[in-house]
Amino acid sequence: MNSQAYTDISRLRAQFGDRLTIFGHHYMSSEVIRHADFAGDSLELSRKVPGLTSDYIVFCGVSFMAESAAILASSRQKVFIPDTAASCVMSDMAPHVPVQTVLERLRAGGRKIIPLAYVNTSAAVKAICGRFGGSVCTSANASTMLSWALKQGDGVLFLPDRNLAMNTANALGMAEDQRMILDIRGEARELDQASLSRVQLFIWPGLCVIHHRFKTQQIVRARAKSPGALVVVHPECSPEVVAAADASGSTSFIIDYVRKAPTGATIYIGTECNLVERLAGQYKGDKTILALVESACVNMAKITEPKLAKLLFDIDAGRANEVTVPPDVAAPARDALTRMLEVCCR
Repeated sequence: MNSQAYTDISRLRAQFGDRLTIFGHHYMSSEVIRHADFAGDSLELSRKVPGLTSDYIVFCGVSFMAESAAILASSRQKVFIPDTAASCVMSDMAPHVPVQTVLERLRAGGRKIIPLAYVNTSAAVKAICGRFGGSVCTSANASTMLSWALKQGDGVLFLPDRNLAMNTANALGMAEDQRMILDIRGEARELDQASLSRVQLFIWPGLCVIHHRFKTQQIVRARAKSPGALVVVHPECSPEVVAAADASGSTSFIIDYVRKAPTGATIYIGTECNLVERLAGQYKGDKTILALVESACVNMAKITEPKLAKLLFDIDAGRANEVTVPPDVAAPARDALTRMLEVCCR
């Protein structure tokens, strides 16, 4: 704990008053999350942005989250992130140029393929979704948004997370022969349009390195060690891990699952360790909360309490670097994000 940073942040927050809003993703450390006005997953935090009246929005998360906030914020609001180097490996697995090239090749045979991007993507990829009539999704609403996208055309390109795509397709009861994990080497130049005619779901082969670390053997060992224990995992885990667990869902789902579990329960969780540790502390003496295996996101860890304090000093001094998205990218990306928010409010 950095007592000076805590004191500085508290003083500056009081000074800014309602001109400042701090967002914190659930994967932030407890030292950072305690300063957040709103803590949540990507969907919860995205929903908050359009209703904010504050001048400054500080997003404690990774870069694509701050970009989304900047896209949804009003023109008078400024969005900041404590460390611009806090990127996302999964997002980097789907650069916008090859994404558009592959999408155009999938559509070359005349089929209307709708792009659906997980929020863990760049603003440029979200803009492609907006331009081609698609949208975005989160782990909390992936089933809703995939169902929506399938009704908009002849098929869907889901990117970048193959695990979330497969788990969502399983949840919707989609047949195996209706989906395909794409080979994007050479930007899918070898696609055979005739053989793809029956495929409804084209899956980009990306993944989350944090959730890729969870394996079915770990679930077997956890149950052997703690008979009767419950296991809940994030849907960015492999389909095999999701099938072996008792439940799977977004970070908000996991929080609610733990809350609803009976007193005395032992619960193993397969997601980023900051959330697991916070839940373990919250329910200490009531329920036993354990990590299926320790798995930390190095990019989320780049957002620290001292960096948050420095950012607030810089905002106050007028020297902070604002998160911006070019207008020609922001407009179609906003269309994609807005479609998600509208579909999920129905």
